[in-house]
Amino acid sequence: MFSKKVTDSKVFNWFEERLEVEAIADDITSKYVPPHVNIFYCLGGITLVCFLIQFATGFCMTFYYKPTVTEAFSSVEYIMNEVSFGWLIRSVHRWAASMMVLMMILHVFRVYLTGGFKKPRELTWITGVFMAVITVSFGVTGYSLPWDQVGYWAVKIVSGVPAAIPFVGDQIVELMRGGASVGQATLTRFYSLHTFVLPWLIATFMLTHFIMIRKQGISGPL
Repeated sequence: MFSKKVTDSKVFNWFEERLEVEAIADDITSKYVPPHVNIFYCLGGITLVCFLIQFATGFCMTFYYKPTVTEAFSSVEYIMNEVSFGWLIRSVHRWAASMMVLMMILHVFRVYLTGGFKKPRELTWITGVFMAVITVSFGVTGYSLPWDQVGYWAVKIVSGVPAAIPFVGDQIVELMRGGASVGQATLTRFYSLHTFVLPWLIATFMLTHFIMIRKQGISGPL
């Protein structure tokens, strides 16, 4: 796997003694890929790439975005008009979000149509469903962050939907909004969900998802 020059170095040997780097590398490179795998089996990987782009561009924008009802819209304008390449970073973030949702939907269809959810991969399918829900939640929470007219009314409508649930609907609405009406508490909660809670959740499910795929391998053809 590694050249003799690399394996004889003191640095490599130091890491090899503690982490077994060569065994890990051999395991990764020797994994069998079934001959039926084609471009449609890469949709999950494309979704992952979109998420990584989202993470990087979103992290950049947190340096300038201000999550307050009075400054949110003006801070987005500042990113678009004043920050160097800010317009590019936000545009990539926005379009990569749409691409991530599209690739996720296509990936789910591919797995379902090829029977990838069947035994023994039921848990892999379940973690994928959770990630799909989280991906949609990213879109809902991110849509409101500019706090323009579209974002405001979108969050007002979305947060009002649970009111139709018997008994606990009103409590869920108040929990989502942080009060009886949409305001600063709502924006703060959606911003916290979008930038902290949801990324950690989807990262956890992704790790679990990939470990199970690694363990069980890629599903066979129909």
